[in-house]
Amino acid sequence: MNYCELKPDERLEYNQLLEEYILGCKISRKIGFEYERIPIIKVTGQVAPYGGMFGICELLREIAKQDNWDYILDDINIIGLKKLHDTITLEPGCQIELSIEPQEFIRDIEKRIQSIDSVILPLMDKFGIKLINKGVSPTTTYKNIKLLPKRRYAIMANYLWGILSDVMMRETAGIQVGIDFSSEEDAMRKFRLANLIMPFATAMFANSRYRGGVDTGYKSFRALAWLNTDNERCGFATRFQDGMCFKDYVNILLNTPMIFINRQGHPVNINGRLTFKQFMEKGHEGFLPTIEDWKLHANLYFPEVRLRNYIEIRNHDCVGNGLELSIPAFYKGIMYSPSAVEEVEGLLCKYSYNEINELRYNIARFALTAKLRKTPILNICKELVEIAYYSLKTGFDNEEIYLFPLIELLKKGKCPADL
Repeated sequence: MNYCELKPDERLEYNQLLEEYILGCKISRKIGFEYERIPIIKVTGQVAPYGGMFGICELLREIAKQDNWDYILDDINIIGLKKLHDTITLEPGCQIELSIEPQEFIRDIEKRIQSIDSVILPLMDKFGIKLINKGVSPTTTYKNIKLLPKRRYAIMANYLWGILSDVMMRETAGIQVGIDFSSEEDAMRKFRLANLIMPFATAMFANSRYRGGVDTGYKSFRALAWLNTDNERCGFATRFQDGMCFKDYVNILLNTPMIFINRQGHPVNINGRLTFKQFMEKGHEGFLPTIEDWKLHANLYFPEVRLRNYIEIRNHDCVGNGLELSIPAFYKGIMYSPSAVEEVEGLLCKYSYNEINELRYNIARFALTAKLRKTPILNICKELVEIAYYSLKTGFDNEEIYLFPLIELLKKGKCPADL
C-alpha cells in the first residue's frame, strides 16, 4: 500500500509523537539509575569477550540459572537478562549495564545494586572476570574488542560517522540518571537546567584518563569520544532558549536523520537517507511509519540530556567507591527542590549557550581546572554540590550522606581521574 493511499485515521499523526512526552507527566520524585561497568579478565587485564567458555554470554547463562533471571535475546544471541523491572544488558563492547527500577530513595538504589552484585560478582570471580569503574577501558582499545552480536549495533557502527564513534561504542562506560517531571513546564525547566549543569557534572566525575595503557592527556577521554561521535544526534538538544516546549524537542527529532527501522523482527537500514519528518510525509521503500518507529528513532538520538517520559541525564564517566551514588544524590538534591532549582538557575543562567558549549570541549581535557570566563570551574562545582547538599539535608531524609565522597574530592580540588 502506498503511504498516500492510507486513510486519515491510519496515518501516524504529529500528536501521537507529542503524546509520548505528555504521558510522562507525573507527580513523582523517583530516580532512575543506569550503571555501566567494564568487564576485565583478571589474568590479562584485557576486556572480557562475549564468546568462549569463560565469556560474557556464558556468564549471563550462569547468572540466569542461579538467580532466576529471564533472557533478553536478539535473534538467537543472549544480549541481557531481566527480572521484574531490573535489567542487566550488554553495550556494544560487552560493557555490562545494570538498570535499576526507579526508586524514591538513594538507599534503595544502593540496596538493589548490592543485592544484584552479591549474585553476579562471585560468579564473575569463578569466570576470572572483574568489573572496573572507569569511563573508558584502560587497557584494550576498540580494535581488540569485538562488537557484540546485536543487529542494531552493527548498523550503528557502520552509520555513526564521528572519528571516535568506535571508541564510544566499544570502550566507554558511563552512569545515567533519570528524573521525573510533573508537567510540560516542569519538564522543560529541568531539561534546560540539566543541560546547563552537565559540563560541570562531567568534570566532577571525570574518570577516563588512561586508555590502551597510556595517559591520554584527557581527564575524560569518554567525554572526548562523545564529542567526536555524530554531531547530528549527540551533544546538546537545546540552545537554552526560554519557552522551549515538547513540540520543540519533537521537531528536533523529526529533522534528525534516521538510522534504521524494524520490521517483523528484522532491521531495515535507512542509513541517514531521510529524516523522520520525510518518513512521515512519504514513507520509505513501501514501509510506513509507526509509533514504534518513532520510539526507536528517539532512542537512537544521543544528546547529553535526553527527553523521554522522564529526563535522562547521560554524560558521566563510570565511577566507584561511593561516587556512583553521589551522581543520583546530586541531581535529586537539585531537581526535586524548587528553591534549589532557583538557586542553580541564578548561578548558571548568566552563561550563554556558546560559553557552556565551549566548556564541554575544555572539560574533556582539564575537568575541574577548565575555565569559564577565565576562572577555573572548581568553585562553581562546589557551589552546585553545596546547594544539593543542603537540599538533601533539609528535605530528603538526610540523604546528603551520599554526597560525602564527592565533597571530599572537591575539597582537594580533584576529580577521580586525578587520583
